[in-house]
Formats: sequence, structure tokens, C-alpha cells
Amino acid sequence: MDNTRKLNSNLESVAWGAFFIWWGITELFGSLPAGAGAIGIGVILIALNVARAASGLPASRFTTALGILAVALGGLELMASVLRLPFEVPVFAILLIALGVIFLVPGLGGLRAGRPARSG
Repeated sequence: MDNTRKLNSNLESVAWGAFFIWWGITELFGSLPAGAGAIGIGVILIALNVARAASGLPASRFTTALGILAVALGGLELMASVLRLPFEVPVFAILLIALGVIFLVPGLGGLRAGRPARSG
């Protein structure tokens, strides 16, 4: 059990390190395309969970969902800057609602069945 916790802690440390390095790079080089920061963060979160799964650890639903939504947000921001849409799409608000639904639905299902919801 201690090895599992230590491995998970090491994977999280690597992911946090990569997160802060990427954030620093995006701040240092402000000329990166719109959405590049969010895409990078999403890739880091998804990679964390791929590494967990490859190591036999359970992936976190929360960070997996955040990673997917960050990649989606970044991709949409990138597309919007390239396509130059004549209107603004509230992408971030829509993705926050999607994240809420991702967590709300299993919780409600568990309540209806009278059993605890799966934890992430």
C-alpha cells in the first residue's frame, strides 16, 4: 500500500512540476497561439492519468475530466482565433457546465439507487 501511495505521489509531483513549467512558459512567451496554454495543461492532466493506469493505479475521474475539458477549451480557443468568428462563444461557461454534469449525473444515480456514488 505504501508503494502505491508513493508511486501516486511521485506521478502527481511530476504532473505539478510539468504544470508549473508549462504555465511559466506560457507567461514568458505570450506570443503562443490562443488556447495553447489550456491544451498543454489538458495534455498534462490526461498524461497523469494515463501514467496512473499504466502503473496499475486508478485514474482520477476529476483530473481526467478537467484534462479533456482543458484540451477542448484550448482547441476551441485556437479555432476561434483562426476562424475569427463574428460572435463570441461562451466556451469556458459551457465547459464548466459540462464538468458539473459529469459529476452530478453519477451522484444522482447513486442517490436514486440508495448507494453511495463512485468516488473519483
